[in-house]
Amino acid sequence: MSRTVSRPVVSLVAVFVAVPFYLEGFWLQAGLFAMAAAIGAIGVNLLTGATGQLSMGHAFFLAVGAYAYVYLAAEPTATLGGLGLPTPVAAVLAVALAGVAGGLFSPIAGRLKGAYLGIATLALIFGGQHLLFNAGPVTGGFNGRAVPAMEVFGFAFADGPELVVMDVPFGALERLWFLGGLALLAAALFARGVLRGRPGRALNTIRDHEIAAGVMGVPVTRYRAGVFVLSSMYGGLAGVLLALVFQRTVPDYFGMLLSLDYLAMIVIGGLGSVGGAVLGAVFVSLLPQLLTRYGDAIPLVSPSGSGGGLSPAEAARILYGAAVVAVVLFLPGGLLGLPRALRGRSRGRRPSASPSPDPSPKTRSSHVP
Repeated sequence: MSRTVSRPVVSLVAVFVAVPFYLEGFWLQAGLFAMAAAIGAIGVNLLTGATGQLSMGHAFFLAVGAYAYVYLAAEPTATLGGLGLPTPVAAVLAVALAGVAGGLFSPIAGRLKGAYLGIATLALIFGGQHLLFNAGPVTGGFNGRAVPAMEVFGFAFADGPELVVMDVPFGALERLWFLGGLALLAAALFARGVLRGRPGRALNTIRDHEIAAGVMGVPVTRYRAGVFVLSSMYGGLAGVLLALVFQRTVPDYFGMLLSLDYLAMIVIGGLGSVGGAVLGAVFVSLLPQLLTRYGDAIPLVSPSGSGGGLSPAEAARILYGAAVVAVVLFLPGGLLGLPRALRGRSRGRRPSASPSPDPSPKTRSSHVP
């Protein structure tokens, strides 16, 4: 059994390690965007899928993580502030600050539920956008800020110094590929442990029947506040990785549309599961990249600004909407439940074995004494 389980894992790891040696920069960057999106989507799924709490403000926590990392790691200049901390320390503190931001909002999250919490979290988006555009010395204003490269024990996740592995030059994207993979693996394993343990059972009980959870002794308010903080920290980690990939933080990116993308990820992938969050994040994050890359060959899609049809971003959002409707109507388990649904249909189409004919009266009578 262990050999059967380990072979797919070994194959997956081998493919992951081989990707930077064969794919060009566009695909590596798209893959890193998907990894960052998957980390953030896992956090949203813990909050919405496992606990039933709707949040529209997840983009705010990504912004906290991204800008906190930049400010903590950057050296101060004449116009921009910074602390110049070691980049690993800055990344850890940025994730912690995102959790602190979630903790400040957690009293509200612990008492509101459903659509009421979703409406309340809209204030985070509007307030966060105002701060990002106007706190110039910290955020850089409309133009954003350059992101310091991560450096661990003298090894920089940047284009320099030059690094060649098996005749393949390893630049920033190749190096970040492995860093992003480790971050995603750690985030997924931790969330899986939470969902499979006692906290996960408590969260699911709160989602399914809040009154029953309270009667059973589950501290509903405390669990809601705690999972909101945990989801915020996942958003902060996703923001740090996004900043490292983008190499520049831009306020426009961390808006309402980003929060809607994360809701689409967990619905399309499958609510309440780590694998569903990852699948949904890959679908939603890679779709605009593919439409941008191959827009010339796709009908009704044209490059942005050409005016000849839908832009890749517009076409991607239309497909998101169609995918969400299709999942809600025909695939409640999301993309994660697609193999199971296909297996169920294939079994239903198999011709059933013809029932054996009843034994003849002569046969039945032969058994009667």
